[in-house]
Amino acid sequence: MRERSAVVREDSWTAWPVYWSPVIVGALASVVAVVLFGVIGTAIGSWKAGNEGRVTDFSGVGRVAVAYAVFASFFAFVIGGWVTARIAGIRRAEPAILHAAIAFLVATVVLVAMASFGGAVFNGWYAGLAPSPAVPTQAGQPVDPNAAKAATAGATAAAVAILLGLVGSVIGGWMGSGERMASESP
Repeated sequence: MRERSAVVREDSWTAWPVYWSPVIVGALASVVAVVLFGVIGTAIGSWKAGNEGRVTDFSGVGRVAVAYAVFASFFAFVIGGWVTARIAGIRRAEPAILHAAIAFLVATVVLVAMASFGGAVFNGWYAGLAPSPAVPTQAGQPVDPNAAKAATAGATAAAVAILLGLVGSVIGGWMGSGERMASESP
């Protein structure tokens, strides 16, 4: 009789180190770029300042303002992703993209925190991150019928800005790595 041997395969985990200093610097670069593009948007007239700058209805947003918002949302995080990968000195695309995505997460938390503390520097699509009062501040006052519509439009604009930021950070991380992306043939 022939003896059979069993092959035991153990799964092994390999940790992927995260370099936090470049992640934090990249996140700060993204936040500064968001603020800078918001201020520039206000200066050139793409966005209005204050409560008038809130997106209450998409029909009132011009094409130039939308184009600028798309550019600003995307490019602010391209900058952060690129800075993250370059400071970390990562030369492979996958870990550079991972670090850029982590920087995006950190920057998004910072942006939400700034908005909740009354970030007056937010204009355009990122103004939707700031909480808007949906109920009257004083009891007995009538509810604004446009409040729900404005909250919906602001939340949609903020969601688009956040998703564009994620795409921008991934592309920025890839660009910062310097590695060419090529399709692999089987």
